[in-house]
Amino acid sequence: MERVAIIGASMTQFGRRESWIRELLAEAGTECLADAGVEGDAVDHLYVANMASGEFEGQTGIMNALAHDLDLLPAYTERVDQTSSSGGAGIYAAWRSVASGASEMSLLVGGEKMTHRSTAESTDIIASITHPVEYKHGVTLPSFAGLTARYYLDRFDAPRESLARVAAKNHKNGVDNPKAQFRKEVDVETILESPIVADPLRLYDFCPITDGSAALLFCPESVAKAHADEYVVVAGVDGATDTHVVHEREDPTTMAGVVESGKGAYELSGYGPEDVDVAELHDMFTILEFLQMEGLGFAEKGEAWKLVEEGYTEKDGELPINTSGGLKSKGHPLGASGVAQGVEIYEQLTGEAGPRQVDADVGLCCNVGGFGNCVITTIMEAAA
Repeated sequence: MERVAIIGASMTQFGRRESWIRELLAEAGTECLADAGVEGDAVDHLYVANMASGEFEGQTGIMNALAHDLDLLPAYTERVDQTSSSGGAGIYAAWRSVASGASEMSLLVGGEKMTHRSTAESTDIIASITHPVEYKHGVTLPSFAGLTARYYLDRFDAPRESLARVAAKNHKNGVDNPKAQFRKEVDVETILESPIVADPLRLYDFCPITDGSAALLFCPESVAKAHADEYVVVAGVDGATDTHVVHEREDPTTMAGVVESGKGAYELSGYGPEDVDVAELHDMFTILEFLQMEGLGFAEKGEAWKLVEEGYTEKDGELPINTSGGLKSKGHPLGASGVAQGVEIYEQLTGEAGPRQVDADVGLCCNVGGFGNCVITTIMEAAA
């Protein structure tokens, strides 16, 4: 199996956009092909990561429409929906298409249009991820996050301020990301005084509702060398699924999908947690950053909060996490988020991250669907 490379990447402005889903996808796709210097007729497969264009916008068949808009015909097209981990699942699908030899050039574009709906409508669409019985009783992902955060803080004697430091760190990183939805620092005190959403989590512990798109272009490494001097290699990728009913989990502070997908990605890549130089984690809620750090082996069980308190995950720390600003600051357009994580790691490993740049040769991104119901972990390395 030949190694799979990424030779192009792009991300639109995240936030409230006037553009509709087809326009957002076309914007990122066009910029990605231009970044790689590849014409549309070279693309064999097109993957579109998207959770709910039908529910949000009444627009289906977006993968076929995008192939037309980007002049990719007759490329094979496929929509990838794995709820809020659709972007990571798209990375897995595009990687698999090239690794198997089915495609020599695969374009992945992820996107979502959400802000034209009210917060209540958007929350209801996203809550459809949950089990029907839980959904019927009004259970939402924020409520799961609040219950888990309370249990984690009490169980591991962690201060409430440690969660606020996650939000403050990611907002600080987002200032240096010109594509981020929020580019403003927020201090710990402001976070702790913001309105309660799901006790103990407050307004600044949650990511925003966002429009946006991102794209990556995949090909065999032998082909990459003919197109680019700088590229990255997908060293390992894996996915896993956890119980659909969250309250059936043996330990709500362990995300089995994170553990298993991380294990598979490490095994395929030959790397371990100690080899990762920079990571993008799915901080839809601040508590998820702790749970992923522990599930991926960056911290011992119940110890992630201590590393955050010590500055270990800051941009100048031992393991910078969410240099892009994370979902918290950058924004969370569902289908685009996992792809945008890959864009950040690509830019870090190719030295194109500007003021966000850290010293990195190996990067990891973890994209979570629902409350850990499905997870994709990807490990990338800079080309030798």
